[in-house]
Amino acid sequence: MITTDTGNCDAELVLQAMVEKDNYEQAVIIAGDGDYYCLAKYLSEHEKLKKVLVPDEENYSALLKKLDSHYIAFVSSLKNKIEYKKRTP
Repeated sequence: MITTDTGNCDAELVLQAMVEKDNYEQAVIIAGDGDYYCLAKYLSEHEKLKKVLVPDEENYSALLKKLDSHYIAFVSSLKNKIEYKKRTP
């Protein structure tokens, strides 16, 4: 897990993910803004990007739309897989 103590955590996360890319198989980025586009593009070019999970299918960055569509998944489409369901007795 990457942690940071400074106010510029986006830049630090991008840098650290790029520096450490040889230490993990693939990355999943959860973001809807364009702050992580450069990281997603870099990781995709190095076959290190699994997915970008976009929280809001209706409102996300045009930069992320530039990625190959197979890298993009929407949290809403995963609802049935990730939602908590109470067990019935």
